[in-house]
Amino acid sequence: MSIWLTPDWPAPKRVQACVTTREGGFSLPPYEGLNLGSHVEDDPQAVEQNRRLLTSTLGCRPAWLSQVHGVRVAQADPSRVDEADASWTAEPGVASAVLTADCLPALFCDRAGTKVAAAHAGWRGLANGVLEATLDALALPAEEVLVWLGPAIGPAAFEVGPEVREAFLAHHPETGQAFRPSANEGKFMADIYQLARIRLAARGVQAVYGGSFCTVSDPRFYSYRRAARTGRFASLVWLAD
Repeated sequence: MSIWLTPDWPAPKRVQACVTTREGGFSLPPYEGLNLGSHVEDDPQAVEQNRRLLTSTLGCRPAWLSQVHGVRVAQADPSRVDEADASWTAEPGVASAVLTADCLPALFCDRAGTKVAAAHAGWRGLANGVLEATLDALALPAEEVLVWLGPAIGPAAFEVGPEVREAFLAHHPETGQAFRPSANEGKFMADIYQLARIRLAARGVQAVYGGSFCTVSDPRFYSYRRAARTGRFASLVWLAD
C-alpha cells in the first residue's frame, strides 16, 4: 500500500495527514488498487480489506462519510457513517476523511493543533459553501487556520458549462478570473484550486497550501473524468495521541 504525505503543509507536529494512492490494496480491475469507496460497485469485501489495511497502517480510526455533494459538516465519529461532505474533530486518533476522484479534498487544522477537518468539494459543494461551512464548524479565528488542497482535477482538464461559472459568479464576482474560454464554444476551463482559494480568502483564510495536482493526468490517483468506472482515494487528517 502506498500513502502520500503532505510535506508542503506546515501544520503543527501533532497534526498528521496523508493521501492514499492506487498502489497496493485488494481491488481488481477496473478498481485496481487501493479503492476505498464503498459506493462504486467494487467488491464490498475488497473495499473492507482496503480500509482495514489503511487503518492498520496509519494507526488512526477514519470516520467515513456518505458524501452527497452538499455542505453539511459532521463531527467525525468512526462508529457511524454520516451523510455529510465534511467532518471535523478535536479527538486524538480519530481521522476526518473524504473520498474523491477529481473533486477537491481540503484538509484543515489550526496553528495550535487542537482541531482538524476534511472537506469534499465538488463544484456544487464548493459553489454552495462547503469550505465556509467547515470553517464555521471549526469555529476558529481565520488567521489561525491552515488549509491544504489535495489532488483534484486540474485546470487543463476541468471543462464546465456556463451554469457552473454562473453559480460561482452569483456569490463572488471575483471568481470569474478562475474561468477561461474552452476550445469548445460555450464551455469554460475552470481552476478548482483558484476557486477554493478565492472562497477561503473571502473568509480571511490566507494560509492555503497544495493545489498543484491533476487527478486526470496523474495515474497515481483515481479519476472519474478519465474513467467513469473507477475507485476513490482518501485524504485524511487527524491529531496524534
